[in-house]
Amino acid sequence: MTIIELKNHPVWQDLTEVLENLEANALVTEHLELCDYKICGYWDEKDEFYEEIILPRSLFAELVSSSIGVTGRNRWIQLKFVLKADRIDSEDWSNANSRQNLGELTIIYNESLQFVDENWQINIDSPLIIAKHQQQ
Repeated sequence: MTIIELKNHPVWQDLTEVLENLEANALVTEHLELCDYKICGYWDEKDEFYEEIILPRSLFAELVSSSIGVTGRNRWIQLKFVLKADRIDSEDWSNANSRQNLGELTIIYNESLQFVDENWQINIDSPLIIAKHQQQ
């Protein structure tokens, strides 16, 4: 029986190289520009529906995790970002910790780095977020 150790497999080196050269903030900015910094049809953790969420254009994205997936012939990469923006009420603008966490965005790309899916977790209570309930 042949024992394969993935830890020494070139796929990990290749993936590490891809992730190191990935411009995470540019990917998120491109995604946000395509949707005009709006999320249409959002359910929060309390099962409240929002017709539209408007995000601030001054968002900063930080890549916090990545994973790859393979099922049959389908392969994808999943990137999870924390979304932050400068606080509007911060007294110390020089403090990097003055950024407010607005939520998370998970984007899934296929092996050609074409968009497949997204998942948002938004801090609806943030004063930087404009959340519009469904009109009745």
